[in-house]
Amino acid sequence: MHISEGVLAAPVLITGAAVTAAGVAIGLKKMDEADIPKTALVAAVLFVASLIHVPLGPTSVHLILNGLAGILLGWEVFPAFLVALFLQSILFQFGGLTTLGVNTLNVGLPAVLVYYLFNFLQLRKNSFLETVLAFASGGLAVFLTALMVAASLMFTDQSFQEIAKITILAHLPVIIIEAVITAVIISFIKKVKPEVLAGGENNE
Repeated sequence: MHISEGVLAAPVLITGAAVTAAGVAIGLKKMDEADIPKTALVAAVLFVASLIHVPLGPTSVHLILNGLAGILLGWEVFPAFLVALFLQSILFQFGGLTTLGVNTLNVGLPAVLVYYLFNFLQLRKNSFLETVLAFASGGLAVFLTALMVAASLMFTDQSFQEIAKITILAHLPVIIIEAVITAVIISFIKKVKPEVLAGGENNE
């Protein structure tokens, strides 16, 4: 969800940039050399997935895939999203440089929360429950992102209240779509290459 330039108040922009900087620092610290290809691939997917978007006032509606990215990368999702959103802002004017921190935070933090939720609750011996959890994780990440975008607008100006509500409602179809996509892809990965997951067998 790209929030455009010139919309958010300075305190919101500064807070978003500061928290994103901390998230990127943690992600880079946790990233080893073997993780770089996976992180780069996920960043490329995130870049392409959100290119097709529908403008919605000061933000937009598009695929986010932060639930899937969070499960795959954990904290490394922050640098992945930062690179993807930075390239989108300079190449296609989606979002902007001043809102880069907030936009990254709004998609990155829910992704990290989903990562912990998925790895804490998953039952490896029950593939059906794992699929259900992946489905819930994919949808929850988008829902939390919609809430954070709405909060970013509301903390800037109460006049954004209506567009904040519309932002959440407009992403209900995206929540369902991404829940299905996440469940299918994670189920496939668990069968063929479970070590790809950020909380995979080798990390337990």
